[in-house]
Amino acid sequence: FFLSFLLGRYRVSALQTARLLADRALSGISRGRLRLAPTWTPEEASVVIQIRLPRILSAALIGAALSAAGASYQAMFRNPMVSPDLLGASTGACFGAALAILFGASYAVITAGSFLFGLAAVGLTYLVGRLSRMRSNLAMVLAGVMVGSLFSAGTSFIKLVADTNEQLPAYWLMGALTAVRLDDLHFAMVPILLGLLPLFFLRWRLNLLTISEAEARSMGVNTKLLRLAVIVCATLATAASVSISGMIGWVGLVIPHICRLLVGQNTRHLLPCSMLLGASFLMLVDDLARCLTTSEIPLGILTALVGAPLFLYLIVKGGARDAA
Repeated sequence: FFLSFLLGRYRVSALQTARLLADRALSGISRGRLRLAPTWTPEEASVVIQIRLPRILSAALIGAALSAAGASYQAMFRNPMVSPDLLGASTGACFGAALAILFGASYAVITAGSFLFGLAAVGLTYLVGRLSRMRSNLAMVLAGVMVGSLFSAGTSFIKLVADTNEQLPAYWLMGALTAVRLDDLHFAMVPILLGLLPLFFLRWRLNLLTISEAEARSMGVNTKLLRLAVIVCATLATAASVSISGMIGWVGLVIPHICRLLVGQNTRHLLPCSMLLGASFLMLVDDLARCLTTSEIPLGILTALVGAPLFLYLIVKGGARDAA
């Protein structure tokens, strides 16, 4: 986390960075009454506090949210191939952002629209799954695929009629943290934490979703209520993440797999590990996006370049271990 502040085209020393962060923390705790004597330039303060701080915090929060949502969905559906966008949260959020951009809305309205359409997409998926006569998990997965396809088609149509010089194609479809500011972080932090904290405290109960409903009921656990809680919390975290960063793939799919190799299948350990490793992974990817080339690379491209080969390796090694 701290090393990420030292990377970038504008150099700020480690000592000045530490002093700036300490000054910001003291000011926040004391509501501006306690401050350090400034030894930094206004440019250094602007780079560290206004640009790098919200960006690095956002990368950590979003990485933790997507990884935790992926691990939770995989436990709930008993399928390690499930990702956070399974129920349409990502595509719905992307459509909401694209629609707001098409109508020339402000950045705050774009972010709010993205968040609300992400929730609406998952709500529609859940409703279709409940109304279906098929097995609930399978019905919800199929409904998620269809709802995701519907919102993806809507986004493609908006791209067709919108001005291609706008930020829509590069930002919301490939993911980036370039435009994130402290106000955006304040907006997204509340729903992300409202999603992450219940998942963290319910993590030991997620193990019960891997057994049959009859066995879970015999232990006094209402699996339907637990599934609904997991869906709501994971959707809150995912939709809020997409609303400020755009679509970032692979994090919620690959990171839980790596954590299973480290701590095993027990969600009591798997979920905290996924949060920490997901936050670290996305901060590292964002550092690469900022430093590799003169023009910034979208995060979605880098996560795919890193995540896809790593996932293939995990599939091959996992298959070889199972065969042995």
